Amino acid sequence: MRLTKSTDIGLRIAMRLAVTGDTEDAAPTTREVADAVGVPYTHAAKVVSRLQHLGVVEARRGRGGGLTLTPAGRTGSVGRLVRELEGAGDVVGCEDEPPCPLRGACRLRGALRAAQEAFFAALDPITVEELTGSPTGPVLLSLGARPGS
Repeated sequence: MRLTKSTDIGLRIAMRLAVTGDTEDAAPTTREVADAVGVPYTHAAKVVSRLQHLGVVEARRGRGGGLTLTPAGRTGSVGRLVRELEGAGDVVGCEDEPPCPLRGACRLRGALRAAQEAFFAALDPITVEELTGSPTGPVLLSLGARPGS
């Protein structure tokens, strides 16, 4: 199973915000976070909007604004976050066009669904905060650091 690019970006943004909340530069902009995690601004902006909708990120506009990770984003389950970002789709496209001719009698679809749920379940006990411990946290802080900081 491979995560979508949006889910990957969402997890990286959440992790970056988890460590920036503990510094004096606590509210980076979407552009700064995009630069830090190495993704295009337009992709990051879409993902930040989705993370806001999920209650993981809070965004404030204007002077003194920026992005912060909510308490739910910090301590919520990574498994739940990945489920939300990935959506409820199947691992394979049994109903795509053209539909799979085996779909009426196939046991693979159920096995893949069980494997997908086991993947998510393995992430359920992990929080974003736990993902940012050493050695990851210091590396996240060094990404996109402003000159002289």
